[in-house]
Order: sequence, then C-alpha cells, then structure tokens
Amino acid sequence: MVYETLAFALFALVTVGCSLGVVLVRDIWHSALLLGGALLSVAVHYVMLQAEFLAAMQILVYVGGVLILITFAVMLTRTDPEVSST
Repeated sequence: MVYETLAFALFALVTVGCSLGVVLVRDIWHSALLLGGALLSVAVHYVMLQAEFLAAMQILVYVGGVLILITFAVMLTRTDPEVSST
C-alpha cells in the first residue's frame, strides 16, 4: 500500500510539473514534449487504477496521434531566422 501511494505521488508530481511546463515554457517544441510527458503520466495513472484499455487508448490516441500532429505543425510552421532576416 505504501508503494502504491508513493508511485501515485511521484506520477502526480510528474503530471503537474509537465502540465505547468506546457503552459510556462516559451519554446513550442519543448512544450509539445512536456505535453507528451503529461499524457504518458496520465496513462500511468490509468494503469494504477487497473484500466489498462484506457491507458492503451491514451497512449495510442493522445500521445501517438495528437503529439504527432503537433510535431508536424511545429515543423511546417517554424520559420528559419537566417532566411527571414535577408
């Protein structure tokens, strides 16, 4: 029981820390990576609640789908400072 509480507290801190990082970090790439960390730690919470199907869907849909879309959007919309200055 103590180990479950410690694991919950650890992943709760990871979730809150990554979520705050998503909002506070200025670089959009790092923000997207922190969003992935937050979503993965939520999936760990689902596993601790013995909801393995929800954890798998969390990883496949949100981490796999939404994070890849954000990555593509960042890569397509990022401007090169050397090219735009000339």
